[in-house]
Amino acid sequence: MALNTSAESPLPVGEVSRLIGGWIDRLGAVWVEGQITQLSRRPGAGVVFLTLRDPSHDISVGVTCYRQVFDAVADVVSEGARVVVLAKPEWYAPRGQLSLRAAEIRPVGVGELLARLEQLKKTLAREGLFAPERKKPLPFLPQLVGLVCGRASAAERDVLENARHRWPAVRFEVRNVAVQGVHAVPQVVQAVKELDAIEDVDVIIVARGGGSVEDLLPFSDEQLIRTVSQCRTPVVSAIGHEPDNPLLDHVADLRASTPTDAAKKVVPDVGEEYERVRLLRDRARRCVAALVEREERGLAHALARPSIQDPHRMIDERADHVADLLDRGRRCLRHQLDRADSELTHTHARVVALSPAATLKRGYAVLQKADGHAVRDPGEVEAGEALRARVSEGEFSVRVDT
Repeated sequence: MALNTSAESPLPVGEVSRLIGGWIDRLGAVWVEGQITQLSRRPGAGVVFLTLRDPSHDISVGVTCYRQVFDAVADVVSEGARVVVLAKPEWYAPRGQLSLRAAEIRPVGVGELLARLEQLKKTLAREGLFAPERKKPLPFLPQLVGLVCGRASAAERDVLENARHRWPAVRFEVRNVAVQGVHAVPQVVQAVKELDAIEDVDVIIVARGGGSVEDLLPFSDEQLIRTVSQCRTPVVSAIGHEPDNPLLDHVADLRASTPTDAAKKVVPDVGEEYERVRLLRDRARRCVAALVEREERGLAHALARPSIQDPHRMIDERADHVADLLDRGRRCLRHQLDRADSELTHTHARVVALSPAATLKRGYAVLQKADGHAVRDPGEVEAGEALRARVSEGEFSVRVDT
């Protein structure tokens, strides 16, 4: 129930602590999983004190248990081990402190951890976090490389030395973090987020130089996997552990087998690039020379053709042919004209010979009535009728006597 309090009627601290303790006492026992970060076993003491921490979050809680409970697993449990604890929450009123009273402790075996990771892998794969189409290409020549690694670690040295040996101008933005233990996940997640937020960072390398399955568990944490999947910057996983691949290898845009391999894949080798440029330049020069040589041969072949060496020869040959055709045309036309003139002359002679005028010139006359009708029959005229007589040189009037 909610308490009715006010500034005028507050509850004493002891009462509040007592009430909290009462509420917590009503809670039943729960199974809790975490990683042991502190372990205190005082000689002769009947109680063992532990600190249980969530590897994925910055949260821890104290655990107490009787010595006989811990002694049952003392040979296989130490600081850094992951355990499952059956415990009941307890409230220590004088200090206002919450703790867990453990009745049973079970170590989490490697087989069980791997089974959980496999289940998590399937879940994330179904969400598409490992899909190839999500992979971002790495830049050809990164100017600023983000590096997440352990402080003064061999992985950091391998990446920096190999990258600068290959391309001396490359720059690094390094974030030193814990790469194992309970602080690894939050620190690696924070470092990746910081580097991804820097605009000039072209690629991020998360590096560690191998280790046991338990040591590499932070790089299979779900929080880290989802953080990497949301990065806008390409991420390279360089966890040097070949037998087992942490889930970071699957979500990263590129997996490198070792930190040294990551440096080789992220940064190009200046000597190799110079050699590649030289080979490409030589190849381009040979291609251009071959092209020019081929065109020169084609030009020489074209210049050797008769039409190019003596361009007027064809015109001269055609000119003679045109002259012959013109002369033949003139002769044909002259012949046609002569023949047409001869035919016209003959036709004119025939026309003249057959014309009435020629008849009149031979002494004939044509008699016409007053209406101009020619007289062909004597019966067509009457006595005393006036007629017109037309002769070669003119006409005159005549009259019929009888």
